[in-house]
Amino acid sequence: MNWRRFALHYLEMVLAMFAGMFLLGLVTSRWGLGPEAGYLVMATNMSIGMAVVMLLRGHSWPRTLEMCAAMYAPALVAFPLFWAGVLDDHGLMMITHVIMFPLMLAVMLLRREEYAHAHH
Repeated sequence: MNWRRFALHYLEMVLAMFAGMFLLGLVTSRWGLGPEAGYLVMATNMSIGMAVVMLLRGHSWPRTLEMCAAMYAPALVAFPLFWAGVLDDHGLMMITHVIMFPLMLAVMLLRREEYAHAHH
């Protein structure tokens, strides 16, 4: 397996996520959303950026959607902690991001052959 290509692919997806978050965030940041909705909109912005790059690189829709799911899955852990008062707004954003990146890596490792070779 080409671990260098695998790592580069991970980096490309992270950069695409941040691009989506920042570019689309210019529009959505003015919406004045609460913490939970704000996270879901941010996860959507990140997913859009990442999905565009993945689809342009030749990944299938199922692979793209499972990677996008890694953007939303942290809410399953973080939202109940936020509602219980264990996390504040800042803690909610911190823990979701801390969970998100290892989840992306786990999805990639599950499908490592897909992510270890060059795409279009």
